[in-house]
Amino acid sequence: MSYRAILSYAWDLADHGVGESISAFKDMGLDTVSLAGTYHAGKFLRPQGKSGKVYFPEDGTAYFRHTQSRFGAIKPLPNSILAERDILGELCDDGRMKINVWLVLLHNTALGMKHPDAVVRNAFGDPYFYNLCPSSPAARDYAIGLCVDVTESYPVAGLSLEAPGYTPYAHGYHHEMSFVRQDPMFEGLMGLCFCDHCVSAATKSGTDAERLKAYVAGRIKSFLDSEVDIPDDMGRAFWLAEVATNHDLRAYLDFRAEQVTSLVGEIRARVRKDAEVAVIPSVARPTGGAWYEGTNLRAIAETSGIIEACFYEPSAARIAADVFDLKHRLPSDTTIRGIFRPSYPDIESKAEFLSAVDTVVKAGVTDIAFYNWGHQRRRNLEWIGEALARVS
Repeated sequence: MSYRAILSYAWDLADHGVGESISAFKDMGLDTVSLAGTYHAGKFLRPQGKSGKVYFPEDGTAYFRHTQSRFGAIKPLPNSILAERDILGELCDDGRMKINVWLVLLHNTALGMKHPDAVVRNAFGDPYFYNLCPSSPAARDYAIGLCVDVTESYPVAGLSLEAPGYTPYAHGYHHEMSFVRQDPMFEGLMGLCFCDHCVSAATKSGTDAERLKAYVAGRIKSFLDSEVDIPDDMGRAFWLAEVATNHDLRAYLDFRAEQVTSLVGEIRARVRKDAEVAVIPSVARPTGGAWYEGTNLRAIAETSGIIEACFYEPSAARIAADVFDLKHRLPSDTTIRGIFRPSYPDIESKAEFLSAVDTVVKAGVTDIAFYNWGHQRRRNLEWIGEALARVS
């Protein structure tokens, strides 16, 4: 199946009307709607919003009607839109386009607050409520439940899984405040999870997680107690040296990747066989940096078959470099999808955007998606139609 998708939110579809929206999408040359089935909080500017220009989504809620019995201790929080209408059901019933569901799995502050025993914790034991931990059995059951439930309850073509792993420390929360200059080394160490679930599982796999936890806590404390500020380029070098030479850390990073790969594997095994399962591997740029979130690109590709990479870059040249690297990291039979943002803060000119699309198509990436319908001006949406006309 071809994949020419527009990533969309239920509130925008409700605002414009499902039928009218699908008609507009088809006129643009799209064949798939990728609806956010679960999503986090935000403050979104909507250039074409009919009921308002700024929208605040309900944090951590689900935008499809779920079946309670398919979940364990952690259950989805239904979005209030569902009290009046089922946007996903309306999309499926329309029948003119394929429907994909884009699920933000473990990046969920609302559920983290309700289930603090299932969240990531740093070397000091501080909870990161915005990230359910992929080592937590309850969090894993929740993620698997979401995927099984939506594919059993709706005739969707497939899923795009975002945030199946460890969210980087710098991605984090809302209104973050720090009066310490943070560098890549600091962020790398602060983002490591040492919750009881991770420490126990890593220890059973042969990694001395307790020793690493103590080392990481000591290293961070030493930095915070010091008078040293570390420039970013030096911090990147220090972090690379740590990854390359610290045996405990390297083993722990391998453990993290195994946790995420096994979770994706369980999802692929449990969902409807004819439903595609793609993985959006990273919130960071470039895609190769996904390893830090526990995404072993090759292992994930072997498990799911589809990598949906976010080409959120300001130029066609940078996107070309990302695709070049990504193709070397993946098995040759992997389906690569590319997601573009045809506007600020990425590609701001139509010519550069069309060049970027030409670049990935030339590299063999013809399954493409665009983020996000509700965020774009009309002129930027028109660029999508022009771009798709160039994809054979």
